[in-house]
Amino acid sequence: MSDDTGPKSRRGSPRPPHPTPFASRKRTPSGSRLLNTPRGAAWTLLKRLDAEQRPLDAVLDAFFETAPPMDRRDLNLIHALVFGVQRHRAVLDHIIDHLSTTPLRKLDPDVLNLLRIGLFQIFFMDRIPNSAAVNTAVNIAKDFAPSWIAGFVNGLLRSAIRSCGKIPFPDMETDPVQALAVGKSFPPWLIRRWLDRWDVADAVRLCDAFNRIPPLTLRVNTLRTTREKLLSALAPDIDTARSTAVSPDGVVVQGLGNTLSDLSAFRSGLFQVQDEAAQLVSRFLGPRPGETVLDACAGLGGKTGHLAGLMENQGRILAADVDGRKLERLAAECDRLGITITLPVCIDLNADLPSEWTDRFDRILIDAPCSGLGVLGRNPDARWSAARENLDGYRRRQLRFLNRLAPLVKPSGIIGYTVCSMEPEETDAVAEAFLEKHPDFRVRMETHHLTADMRALITPDGYLRTFPHRDGMDGFFSVCFVRKM
Repeated sequence: MSDDTGPKSRRGSPRPPHPTPFASRKRTPSGSRLLNTPRGAAWTLLKRLDAEQRPLDAVLDAFFETAPPMDRRDLNLIHALVFGVQRHRAVLDHIIDHLSTTPLRKLDPDVLNLLRIGLFQIFFMDRIPNSAAVNTAVNIAKDFAPSWIAGFVNGLLRSAIRSCGKIPFPDMETDPVQALAVGKSFPPWLIRRWLDRWDVADAVRLCDAFNRIPPLTLRVNTLRTTREKLLSALAPDIDTARSTAVSPDGVVVQGLGNTLSDLSAFRSGLFQVQDEAAQLVSRFLGPRPGETVLDACAGLGGKTGHLAGLMENQGRILAADVDGRKLERLAAECDRLGITITLPVCIDLNADLPSEWTDRFDRILIDAPCSGLGVLGRNPDARWSAARENLDGYRRRQLRFLNRLAPLVKPSGIIGYTVCSMEPEETDAVAEAFLEKHPDFRVRMETHHLTADMRALITPDGYLRTFPHRDGMDGFFSVCFVRKM
């Protein structure tokens, strides 16, 4: 196979021989062959992510429901490629744009994703030979496009190998926004926001924290075991495990030998998967045994399970969500954990709420829908789908939920508001607007129910804040409002 096809560009890469790139000459790919290879599956997933405009987790779940069975090594490679391309997409696109005479915006998306996969392996995966990265990309190209496109893919990837270390990038001194946006792979508008709040060194650390593969963090189910016993139960199935630094309920594991659902500790209901920052939210709310609690945006029940544990499975938790399918999974999860105090309720918080809920709850948790800009390490695709103009829309929705739920808490009761975001529109602005409209509420400043390590994360304003680059966990914001007597 020759290194390239067609006339050379001024930067040493092949020029596609057709004036209209790729799209009109694609063939229908042989799906079964592609799905049975990890790189083909990764390419298919990236295609679906572009076309469906859904979160990556949802695209992955739908894909693996119908995909042929694969061994663990292939599954790991698929995830590494898909998540890696999303984490480093701007770097990969910068390389492509430098080496190709066809502008990036004119490249067919299928070809672009194939080049991204190849370049990610070349520049970010030490264990994969460059020849394997090139050859598999070329073979996939042959499967869905004419031979000249395969030649273009071959030539650009080989040119990238030769150009390693020689491709210029924006300069940090003269243009830190572009330098970070390209070098760390984030949209420029987000980099500008971070540089407005932090200095360059802090912004670099935040980008690096988001680009690291996050650890797998579990939360012990205290209804069935202790953290120490969970560590012992996990020992035969993992390489290493340690207690989380701040949460008294967490365990960080590495080197998992089996899927989680195959572990005896999972089947026995000894833990749930939950990041350390999310674990702090329920403890911050501080529910007590015997109380009546509303988990207003319960989702799949991660925080519901923690609330039940803190309540010692005594009292009542109404787990509300608009998605009935999620509530079905929540109910199954509660069964696995041995939780009996949860009542799933399918309800739209934008609709009329039951009148009997007024003044009913001791505590309400609102894990509000948000931009997710604090969990970009776990959801790297969100950095490309998020938009600056959407932040005000999230703020209005979050405030609407707070306003509608405020009458449901008892006098002296507590509303906990939390988002997995660090952006001011979704954090301070929401808290301030709520207090301005509801003088019968105040921020709870009491922290006696928290550990010393947790108290260190509470600001003088009474807000719980976590930052990936400072605290080693997801970026969360939480505040508790107390209804006055």
